[in-house]
Amino acid sequence: MMEQYIEIKANNPDSLLFYRMGDFYELFFEDAVDASRALGITLTKRGQHMGQEIPMCGVPVHAADDYLQKLISLGFRVAVCEQVEDPAEAKKRGSKSVVRRDVVRLVTPGTLTEEKLLSPSESNYLMALSRIRGGASPQLALAWIDISTGVFQLAETEEARLLADILRIEPRELIVPDSIFFDPELKPVFDVLGRVAVPQPAVLFDSATAENRL
Repeated sequence: MMEQYIEIKANNPDSLLFYRMGDFYELFFEDAVDASRALGITLTKRGQHMGQEIPMCGVPVHAADDYLQKLISLGFRVAVCEQVEDPAEAKKRGSKSVVRRDVVRLVTPGTLTEEKLLSPSESNYLMALSRIRGGASPQLALAWIDISTGVFQLAETEEARLLADILRIEPRELIVPDSIFFDPELKPVFDVLGRVAVPQPAVLFDSATAENRL
């Protein structure tokens, strides 16, 4: 089971992994430490890995949305991992076979659509930052959307006023090409934004492939 958990977690390194076990979503290792601290729930231990006890905590499935809301409000991303196989089918492979699981939902601050996780009086913006090339000097562009309402806007900006423009919109989540995220000149901006800013592979921001996807 832990081998399965570690493999799925490796594919979702930037998210807390809610791993379904019966009537609970369990978290292990550093995810458990972070979640127990953020949610104020008990941190326990289960088994060992490489000679070290494995930290663990869990939340009931029936109350998961309440815990998700708190984690998202603190800027965490959560990958929800469910059983995708009937336990009876798993047993056909052997008595110790593990039920197949996979991530079925990625919950991030900027991609919420569930009413119970949203504040009715506030916008919930997902923002993207990219460079505009082709002019006398490279400029920056911001695009932001509230997925729950369909409101979508964009604007040009520049390094000197980038932080002010972002804070004016107050996005819940900002996705940034890793080439910009690790730009030393812009590091102070992302230090201020903290968990709000999330680096993504620069290839996702390529204008040609983006146009094809649109």
